[in-house]
Amino acid sequence: MIYKILQFTDLHSGEEDKQKVLENVKSNISFRGSNLWILACAIVVASIGLNVNSTAVIIGAMLISPLMGPIIGAGFGLGMYDSELVKKALKNLFIATIVSLVVSTTYFYLSPFKETQSELLARTSPNIYDLLIAFFGGLVGVIAITRVEKGNPIPGVAIATALMPPLCTAGYGLAIGNLRFFLGALFLYSINCVFICISTFLIVKYLKYPAVKQVDAKRQKQIRYGITTLTLVMMIPSVFFAYKLFDEKKYSQKVDLFIENEFTSKGHTIVYKKIDLNSSPKNIELAFLRHNFNPAEIKSFNKTLTDYQIDNTELTIKQDTTDIKKYILDQINSGKSNLDSKDITINQLKKEIESNKYNNQALLDEMKIIFPEIESVSISNHNFAVSADSSYVRPVLIYGSKTNLSDESKLKLKLWLQKRLSKKEIEIYKQENNKSKSA
Repeated sequence: MIYKILQFTDLHSGEEDKQKVLENVKSNISFRGSNLWILACAIVVASIGLNVNSTAVIIGAMLISPLMGPIIGAGFGLGMYDSELVKKALKNLFIATIVSLVVSTTYFYLSPFKETQSELLARTSPNIYDLLIAFFGGLVGVIAITRVEKGNPIPGVAIATALMPPLCTAGYGLAIGNLRFFLGALFLYSINCVFICISTFLIVKYLKYPAVKQVDAKRQKQIRYGITTLTLVMMIPSVFFAYKLFDEKKYSQKVDLFIENEFTSKGHTIVYKKIDLNSSPKNIELAFLRHNFNPAEIKSFNKTLTDYQIDNTELTIKQDTTDIKKYILDQINSGKSNLDSKDITINQLKKEIESNKYNNQALLDEMKIIFPEIESVSISNHNFAVSADSSYVRPVLIYGSKTNLSDESKLKLKLWLQKRLSKKEIEIYKQENNKSKSA
């Protein structure tokens, strides 16, 4: 049984002749003539895609990029202990990198559009996931190269490993003088190169490509130690960035929960939200459509932040209507929309109405599975007035059943609804039988 599994997963099956594979790898290493022109054009296309935030254009540039050649060549050279092949591959990779940086920097320097788009930002903070993508993408690429039938993984590998966009982003960082962008993007590019090379090395060793010359055990151990050290050097910062990303996501979730419970659920419509994670303390800036808060209320909200485990954070509420209007108009202009302030208010109200709607039929279908005694349900948001200028919104469920729910079932129903609807508080009432009254 084990033998059959090993035979089924054996990479030697369908393998191309090793000499042909090596010839193909060596022919794709050099950056001369047409290869150099293709690289330069691909860099310009990728830079335009990043500049206008077009994912489709960026993918097109990655497909025509010849950058994978020298990286695969370096991996083959290491696996076969061919120092000349390694030197040639690294030399050509260096030339390609410099050319790419020069072309992308020139483009972004001359471009009239210097805004930092989301596609550019995505390449400035590499993490452990980028490392895994590069490694497993590299494995797929090398396995495909060594097959008789190449199939269609190569274009997918070019897209997944994404060598081109980080280089262009590094050029953007140089063009605008942003060192953090430059170093972050260059680090992502280095991760992709190193782990594609490592995955190539592993497949070459697994497929037992013959060594160009005999290398003693000491030299083999030095190569293994060098690869291990390089892996750790790349991995440690990636893990740090991944932890930082996780921490930011967790913080954002806490802030969203705070805003939902303290403002949105109480009927306060938010028209502006900005979270600054880089300031000390961190800053949450909000503005509301109508309601104004006094200093005592704002101070109370700042104290409430600790209840949600939002530490080292200050809440600021913008209450200057001129500033709010300016922000809304800026957002409209950036989105190329011609809506006026009245249309924005209408859209906001529409969203508010939609947020108060519940799918009663879907909820009833689900409830009947857990609570078979329930025959009908109706749920909607109700606005409860507390004083002249204070109110809160809470979902109210009315259910119909032949028998009363037990206290245990009521509690279970309430907890299920809180989880199902992501609401902190829910009121539950039983529908009274009105047949005698109607009669």
